[in-house]
Amino acid sequence: MSASLGLYRLQQVDSRIDQIQARLKTIQQTLENDLELRGALERFAAAESQFKDAERALKDSEAEVEKQRIKIEQTEASLYGGRVQNPKELQDLQKDIASLKRHLETLEERQLEAMLSVENLEEDVQAAKNDLGHVQSNLKEQNQDLAKESETLRKGLERLNSEHQAVVTDIATQALQAYEALRKQKRGLAVTTVADSSCEACGTTITPSQQQSARSTSQLFHCPTCGRILYAS
Repeated sequence: MSASLGLYRLQQVDSRIDQIQARLKTIQQTLENDLELRGALERFAAAESQFKDAERALKDSEAEVEKQRIKIEQTEASLYGGRVQNPKELQDLQKDIASLKRHLETLEERQLEAMLSVENLEEDVQAAKNDLGHVQSNLKEQNQDLAKESETLRKGLERLNSEHQAVVTDIATQALQAYEALRKQKRGLAVTTVADSSCEACGTTITPSQQQSARSTSQLFHCPTCGRILYAS
């Protein structure tokens, strides 16, 4: 077997290993850092926080309304209780009651607005909760699929690692060192083929004599342009 053929077979195995490792890394990142879930959690927390603020505002508004009504009742009791006889004081009490009632109307309007705000925000909380549940449900199904895929990939990786070791034993040390150096330089692709009289990696035309050199069983031939090891069948 020629050196270039052995390295070509090794390249095929290593390329598949690279693909599996990249996919496993992507799966791991997906399982650990799901942006959609994080977004759904943040939206639910924000909606819940706004709803609680609105509930507190409504309680404060209700307390203000109740406080104002008590003031009106107390003032009316003074007006109609018979203890105040002075006409001027009676007139002042009537004015106070009118002013208190006008302010009560304002407070009741604010209370109504607070009630509507609570109702709307309660709907927002429920919508965010439903969205979160939907995302979590989908993610659970997705994670099950990803976990199964990961297990299948890892088994395939074990077989490929064994195949890698078997192929390496038939390759000379010097050729293997050249291959590994090129793998680092060329983003994992150290060996390529001659297809239609061209380097399949960069497209450079390979002459018949160069193709013959690429078929040599004793030495490696490199693409004159990209420097990768060429294998010609």
